[in-house]
Amino acid sequence: MRSLLQIDQLSVRFLSRPAVRGISLEIPRGASLGLVGESGSGKSVTALAVMRLLDDSAAIEGSITFDDVDLLSLSAEQMRRLRGRDLAMIFQEPMTALNPVMPVGEQVAEAVRAHHPEFSRRQARDAAIEAMDAVALPDIARRYRDYPHQFSGGQRQRVMIAMAIANRPRLLIADEPTTALDVTVQKQILELLADLRKRFGLTMLFISHDLAVVSQVADRVAVMRHGEIVEEGSCADIFRAAKHPYTRALLGAVPTMATPLDQPLATLDERDPRRPDRMASPITDSRETRRFMSRGR
Repeated sequence: MRSLLQIDQLSVRFLSRPAVRGISLEIPRGASLGLVGESGSGKSVTALAVMRLLDDSAAIEGSITFDDVDLLSLSAEQMRRLRGRDLAMIFQEPMTALNPVMPVGEQVAEAVRAHHPEFSRRQARDAAIEAMDAVALPDIARRYRDYPHQFSGGQRQRVMIAMAIANRPRLLIADEPTTALDVTVQKQILELLADLRKRFGLTMLFISHDLAVVSQVADRVAVMRHGEIVEEGSCADIFRAAKHPYTRALLGAVPTMATPLDQPLATLDERDPRRPDRMASPITDSRETRRFMSRGR
């Protein structure tokens, strides 16, 4: 299967500090890749590099190819035509990503008009309502002109997803889309993303520090630490037979029903990122694996 997105030896530096160190990833059409790791590992920087949203202080090397087009070679105007139409991104915090003084319906319609200037205001509004209906926002016609503060956290995240899918992108990057949500709403958002992916044939890059969440949405998983990919494999292989000590430590740090209550969770010795300081056993028991991978369902 041909890859829709291919990242080859991508490195990103801010002044003299490396944030991403020569990573390579690819996502086949219609597939979902989960990119996991602790805060500061370079996950969001990777996503922003794909979207060409890093500022001028970032030095980027390597290549990012989307549908056989080298994104790093495009002009700013060419990239603007792609961004939001062919590739879109859901950001972490909807309350800060949304304009607080603009009705949410108008914000979705603005995303439509940016790529369809020929649309009338009525056509843009209809397209916005269709996108908001696709993410199951209630009473859309009445709430079209409501402001972000009038929506719950989960509803605001649905608005962000509606903005992202309004132009039917081929690649959707979801950067920690469930981080600030409670478990019940988190489950609803994950089910929504899975439904949209199936309905619209989306290819997805899903970024999270939560391994249980990633297990619900990803076909493959890449584990990132200190700007490097330390392990990549199918979701089943990573969660059942992780090979890298860091991946195994991440899995060991997730409490399960079998976790001894009288022992601390696993950690890594920062002096040697490949050696576990106290390595808990990975989740290898089939019953515990199923419990872990069913979280959020």
